[in-house]
Formats: sequence, structure tokens, C-alpha cells
Amino acid sequence: MPRLLLAALLAAVAALAQAQGPKRVGILSPDAQEVARGRFAPLVERLRELGYAEGGTLAIDWRFAAGDYARLPLLAGELVKAKSDVIVTYGTPATTAARRATASVPIVGVSLNDAVGSGFARSLERPGGNITGLSTMGSAVYEKRLELLHEAVPGAKRVGLIVMPDRGFFTRELPGIEAAAQRLGCEILLVNASSLRDLREGFAMLATRRADGLIVGDEEPLIAASATLAGHALHYKLPAVFPTARGAQEGGLLGYSNDTRYRYRGAADYVDRILKGAKPAELPIQLPLKFDLVVNKKTAAALGLELPPSILARAGRFIE
Repeated sequence: MPRLLLAALLAAVAALAQAQGPKRVGILSPDAQEVARGRFAPLVERLRELGYAEGGTLAIDWRFAAGDYARLPLLAGELVKAKSDVIVTYGTPATTAARRATASVPIVGVSLNDAVGSGFARSLERPGGNITGLSTMGSAVYEKRLELLHEAVPGAKRVGLIVMPDRGFFTRELPGIEAAAQRLGCEILLVNASSLRDLREGFAMLATRRADGLIVGDEEPLIAASATLAGHALHYKLPAVFPTARGAQEGGLLGYSNDTRYRYRGAADYVDRILKGAKPAELPIQLPLKFDLVVNKKTAAALGLELPPSILARAGRFIE
């Protein structure tokens, strides 16, 4: 093809793309703006690597609930009205709000708890609707956190588990967690925190029952309250395993989660495929493949714990 003709063709394609306008990606987060932008930074970075330029070929519409989950349906509706080509959500509540707002706009969910049981997909392999994304490991990751706590505190017999039952999936997953505890010779002391105001009473109960350690659930309000929870855990001398690195950074003993950066970059790849014509119904919901273990050595020293080599060798990062 002559160079002039090729140049003219490329110019025509570029002009057509510009005339059609940028691709619109809506991001719906239950968090405050600062937290959400930090959380989604790897997604934005990956989209840039894939050739999308904000202000040019890409427009990102952000919506932040700032911890007010009642606002999520309204914010999801705004993203639909803004004619988003794809909506990316974080967590089950935001994904639920987006699903109720639209059955046609593709949704890429990050950190979906039990995607099939929650009604987001018919199966992980073929979701069958307008939702795909990246799932959590359900009870399996809680079992791993329990094993880590048992390694850190070998004599642990009673382990607290803080959950928010109205936001989580524990009616389905708790039996598996309790079975894992039984195999390790532990008893689960359940703290049902229907709201964050219940936490003080919950910690008092754990103290009365002489809990040997604590596992924090991965519901978004609990993650947002990591500093408060870590403070209570230190006050009551409870070695605590958190569902994110943030929990360890803010004073928890351990943070164990699937790799955050990997998740969001994977979500960007799905956004790219959808914008190029792929159907979410046919994109498998991915289970986590990479995990992070963060150890807070300062907290271990404050609790008088000497962590075993088995934990130290697996840690990807230490808080000194």
C-alpha cells in the first residue's frame, strides 16, 4: 500500500475515533475519594499501558460513597446515566448496586465475595450476564488466615472472628471456617458487628472469653476501620490477622490478602477486552492467584511474640 494512502487511512481512523468520543469507564467505590483513588491506581496505570489516555481516548467517571453504603444505588444510577461503556466496582455492595442499576452495561467487579452465591454469575467459568471480574477465595482464605494465626500463636484455643453478617457471606462460609478451626483444635468466637458501634462490646466479650487471637473479616467497613480495630486488638493483647496489608500497617500483627496490584491490573485487562468487543457473559470470573503476607514486627514485639521462621520466610513485607 502506498505510503500516502496508508497515512490517509490512519488519519481517517484517528478522526473517526475522535468523532466517536472517548471510551467512558465508570468507577464505583464505597470508599472515600483518597482511599478509592489509591486502590484503583494500578487499574488506571494498566489502562495507560494498554494505550488509553485520560482526556483523550479515555474518560473516567469516579463515584465515591465515602462509607455511606446507602448512596451506592444513587451513584450507580449516575454512572449508567453518564453512558458508561463499562462500570468497575469494588466489593459486593457496590457490585450489587451496579447490578440493580443496569442489566446491560458491562460490570467488572473486583473482590467479589462468592460471585455465584451472591447472584452475580451463573458460574465462574461462564458468568452468563453483564457481570464478570475477580473473586475472593471465600472461606479458603479465612482458613489460611486461621492457619497463620495458629502458627504465630501455637497454643491458641479460642480465636475471635469479627464479621458484619448483613454485608457478608458467612451463612454459607462460616461452617467451612469452623471446620478448619476444629482441625486445628480451636474454637471460633464470633463477633457479629452489625455496625461499628458493636465493636467495643465485641472486644469486651473476647476478653471475657479469654480469646488467644483475632481474625478480622474482609467487609469494606471493617477494612476502613483497620486502625480502630488494630488499636483495640493491641489494648486487649490480641494477635490479629487482617484481610489487607493496611491492617498490618496500622498496627495489626499480620495482613494476608490476595495481591491488590495484581487484582486491579487484571480488572483493567478485562475492561480493555470489553471495550474491544468481548462480552462479560463469556469472560470467566478469576480466582486469586497471588497473595501478600505483611508482618508487623513492632506489634509482635509489643505482644511478646517471637514469630516462627515459617511465617517470616513467607512475608513479602515487614513493618519495623
